[in-house]
Amino acid sequence: MKLTTTLLASTAVAVSAAGAVSAQDMAGSMTLVSWGGAYQTSQERAYAEPYKEMNPDLEIVWDESSAEAVAKLRAMDEAGNVTWDVVDVVAADALRLCDEGLAMEIDPEEVLAEAPDGTSAEDDFGDLLVGDCFIPQIVYSTTFGYRTDMVPEGAEAPNDICDVFDLETYPGKRALEKRPINNMEWALLCDGVAKEDVYDVLATPEGQQQALDKLDTIKDDVIWWSAGADTPQLLADGEIFMGSTYNGRLFSVIEEQDQPVAMMWDAQVFDLDGWIIPANLPEDRLARALDFIYFATDTQRLADQAKYISYGPARESSAPLVGKHADLGIEMAPHMPTDPENSKNTFLYNYEFWADYRDDIDAKFQAWLAG
Repeated sequence: MKLTTTLLASTAVAVSAAGAVSAQDMAGSMTLVSWGGAYQTSQERAYAEPYKEMNPDLEIVWDESSAEAVAKLRAMDEAGNVTWDVVDVVAADALRLCDEGLAMEIDPEEVLAEAPDGTSAEDDFGDLLVGDCFIPQIVYSTTFGYRTDMVPEGAEAPNDICDVFDLETYPGKRALEKRPINNMEWALLCDGVAKEDVYDVLATPEGQQQALDKLDTIKDDVIWWSAGADTPQLLADGEIFMGSTYNGRLFSVIEEQDQPVAMMWDAQVFDLDGWIIPANLPEDRLARALDFIYFATDTQRLADQAKYISYGPARESSAPLVGKHADLGIEMAPHMPTDPENSKNTFLYNYEFWADYRDDIDAKFQAWLAG
């Protein structure tokens, strides 16, 4: 993996924990971009607050624009004014930003901490290092929650992804994300396409139309969401019967808010979320960003995040350190998407497919929505 010129000029930062870079060489403020809600709160508690304690003069600013990270970084780059320092994105968006030169390439051996036993960062993250610019943080899934008190009398609780499309057995509003990712895959699965063939079919105009036609069968009963907090709120308010969102959001509404909501894990879509650093940051901001990344992605910090939200840490060495929820006192392992009971039928997200097809399918999906 090649380093960018900027990174080569700043390799000393990679060992900043050992004192290679002094505090005065780093920016006094840092803008972190994330998703808001329970997930961002878990980042604040596990990473940002302890980092701030170590750096009391630092100002940390949060921006909840991760859902629009690609478009906004493109615009900032065009304007020559990148105001973000560390950005949380899904893996597919990281690949797009990397391909477009908007994210900095990262050598994990230079920039990230070793595991406590001396295992290299590259080996500790393993196959989750899916891109040259992407620093994985968590394994999460997009799946469905449903109101237990709205299950029709005489019907079993929904436990199959195709129950989402069964309005006869399970009437009521659904919530789906206002983008094609996941929705198109689920639609094809429930229109008879074999799991292993989904992306081959979705790569064709006919397959894309097939997915949209299947989504048409429930379109009138869908509330479209853009923010991860939308579905939990709609469920809590009883405005929908079922809806998709990130598994950690559903954990929050079920366990923390004690709402009559349950998980439907079938065909949950595994994905990765992590950090990128925008390309060509000024030297002091780059030094700060790399110092934060070194701290926030070490073994203990990734395990600490699992105290606050049910996402699996991306480092192998972090998994044995996952314990109980910091506030609820419940064991977190059974609430992880990777738990054997929850992962009997998973769908593996294809990062490269969506990096290649996202813009074209987005345009077709948004036109369908408006139609």
